[in-house]
Amino acid sequence: MAKSELCRGLEQGKVRITWMLDNEPMAGSQRRGAGGSEVSNLTLPQFNRTQARLWCWVEWNGTKQRVGVAEIRAGYPPAKPFNLSCILNLSDYALTCQWEPGADSHLPTSVALKFARSRALVETGCTPQGGHNRCTVPRQLLQLYRQMELWVSATNALGTAESEHLCIDPMDVAQLDPPALQSIQSIPFQSDCVTVAWEVARSHAHMELLCELRYRAPEDAAWALVTGIPGQARTAQHCGFLFGTPYRFQMRCRRSSAQGYWSDWSPGRNYTTHEKAPAGTLDAWWSARPAEADGQLEVQLRWKAPRRREANGRVLGYRVTLSPRRRGRDPPAICNTTCTQCNFSAPAGTTRVYLSAYNAAGESAATEVVLLERKGQPLAGLRAVPGGEHSLWVHWESPLAPPAAYVLEWQRVPVEPGGCSACWQMEHDGATTAALIHDGIEPFQRYNISVYPLYSDAIGVPVHTAAYSKQKAPSFAPKLHLKSISKSDAELCWEPLPVEMQNGFIIGYTIFWANSTAEVSSAAVGPSLSSFVIQELKPSTLYKVHIMASTAAGSTNGTSLTLVTMALDDIEIQFLFLTLGLVFVLLILLLICFQKNGRVKQQFWPSVPDPANSSLGKWVPAELPQEPLQVPGVREPSLATISTVTVLERAAGKQPPSRGKEPTTEPTGTFPVQPQPYVQQERPGTAWATMEPQRGRSGSREPVQYARVVGAGYKGQQHVPPRLYLRCGSSSSQPLLGDPSPSPQPYENLWFHGAAPQGCPGDGGCPEELPATFPLLQGLRIGGAEELQDCRVF
Repeated sequence: MAKSELCRGLEQGKVRITWMLDNEPMAGSQRRGAGGSEVSNLTLPQFNRTQARLWCWVEWNGTKQRVGVAEIRAGYPPAKPFNLSCILNLSDYALTCQWEPGADSHLPTSVALKFARSRALVETGCTPQGGHNRCTVPRQLLQLYRQMELWVSATNALGTAESEHLCIDPMDVAQLDPPALQSIQSIPFQSDCVTVAWEVARSHAHMELLCELRYRAPEDAAWALVTGIPGQARTAQHCGFLFGTPYRFQMRCRRSSAQGYWSDWSPGRNYTTHEKAPAGTLDAWWSARPAEADGQLEVQLRWKAPRRREANGRVLGYRVTLSPRRRGRDPPAICNTTCTQCNFSAPAGTTRVYLSAYNAAGESAATEVVLLERKGQPLAGLRAVPGGEHSLWVHWESPLAPPAAYVLEWQRVPVEPGGCSACWQMEHDGATTAALIHDGIEPFQRYNISVYPLYSDAIGVPVHTAAYSKQKAPSFAPKLHLKSISKSDAELCWEPLPVEMQNGFIIGYTIFWANSTAEVSSAAVGPSLSSFVIQELKPSTLYKVHIMASTAAGSTNGTSLTLVTMALDDIEIQFLFLTLGLVFVLLILLLICFQKNGRVKQQFWPSVPDPANSSLGKWVPAELPQEPLQVPGVREPSLATISTVTVLERAAGKQPPSRGKEPTTEPTGTFPVQPQPYVQQERPGTAWATMEPQRGRSGSREPVQYARVVGAGYKGQQHVPPRLYLRCGSSSSQPLLGDPSPSPQPYENLWFHGAAPQGCPGDGGCPEELPATFPLLQGLRIGGAEELQDCRVF
């Protein structure tokens, strides 16, 4: 509640009282009180803070003024302390007590250690400093060897709480100094007992003490404890120690008359017990095969080191013999080694060898190893599961015949150089069906496990399995190779991963492929396969392919392979080449037919003579007349085109065949008769120029001169009308080619149907320039004859 009396000058305006809890405004009620004062009440229905400040404000005429503040604290009554304990330090005889505080009350609380001596008032022994939960009562406030009552008191604004009262004699809670071990010795005559001697501190030498002794070997996981040792005895004897084993000893004491505190453990002292000859038998395992050369038996013998309790000290070596010791005589050793395996040669037929271990104190009894044949009944089943990162549980099903023991053998894959001599163990209980193996087991490595049942007269055939103690994703995936490809299929292959890179059992592969449009497809492949055919691909398309290898613990992707499908299949390519080959063969055969058949050849490739390369071409003068003679009444559309000129010469002494008449014998003259040119018309466009051999005055024949002239177009050209042909002869009346007619009937000369050209008499000679119309006739001028004689027009 807030009450405000109005000051001078405030009577004229209205006054308003407001509240604020920390920075949060709170609504209160306001009323006018007696004497013109203003009263405001504020009730907090819920306060969930441990501490806050409440402000009072007066507002008048728009102006606020802070006029008061109050601090609010919330908390609980103090909690009850517990677990009070005290300990007396014999160095200054001060009593130190400690306790556990209760829950925080959120209010200022004072804590003190109270005590009351017998028939005395309550006193404060000590007050903790710095918020600690312990304090020390000085020696002058204590009563030694008498009971005292102690407790902890906690007080705040809401009340007081006390712990449970502790009634003790301070000397009962005294902590003694640890004893000091003086010596440790073995009892002679090869017993397993030792004697321990110690000394206690002078400050409590007059007390009755109870002590404890503890010891352990380096291989032991926990200490062995010996209790109930009287402290005043100063020596103690204990048995059950192993021979030739190092131990560490410690000791502590307390007052025997009270359940006080033990002293700290004394500083440790090491001691090694004396040795004794090894005892017990050795677990041995072997393999044998006959030698190829000398018939000796090659034996590999492996054994386990004796257990610590049977070794009786540090084993110095092992000895293998072919016969046991008799009457103190040692047989010759075929193997003497410090290792746990030995390879040696034995005579053929050897069935037993003898194995023993020795140390500085002596040699053990020989263990007989019988070399049995491996032909017994095998196990009914075998499996292995992880037992941890460095162990495997092996489970099997016993055979029908109960074995006497089992041998488990395991080997890392791939096999380590030299093998693992310790990677085997023997189970002596023939009824067991499981064993834990841990020697040499590493995670992410494959192990081949074999189990042999041992019978009294044979060794069973082994059963094998493989296992991992822990798996992970493969180290890498296989590399893909393209084996073959077509327009719609692609065959891929890969090399299986090495076992050391698999890191587990491969459960399968996954092939992924995608084209340029990011259409991704996949296919699962079994772990035993090393190739895969991708089908239904698009022709002439680029694809990217990769493989993923998976184990039960993860997967690993491989590198990408880029491939492009073909536009045609192999069969289609073969068919195309076959078709092209057939077409080529047909063309060759067609060409051969054309070459062999002259008529077909003439249809496609007619013979076109080349006048320039003929002997007739040499007769043509170098310069031809510029303007050929135009024959009146004859209209030629174009000059004749000469394509072939061929000149044939008759061999000397060969007589030409007769043409219906006997050749006339004429006297042989000195000069040869001039040959008569002859031009004959054939089919349109073709002209033949022939010079028959004539018999001279001397009766001899001249060489035959023959020419074929093509004067029209080839096949497909327009038809050219027949031209005018001339036949020119000498004064000789002998017919040319044995034909009396000037021209064959189908080839009539235009001159027969019209008048003779002007200026040319009917029976007289032709103009001197007339041969210019026929360029070939100019080449028929032989022997310097410059003019044609006896030229008649047909």
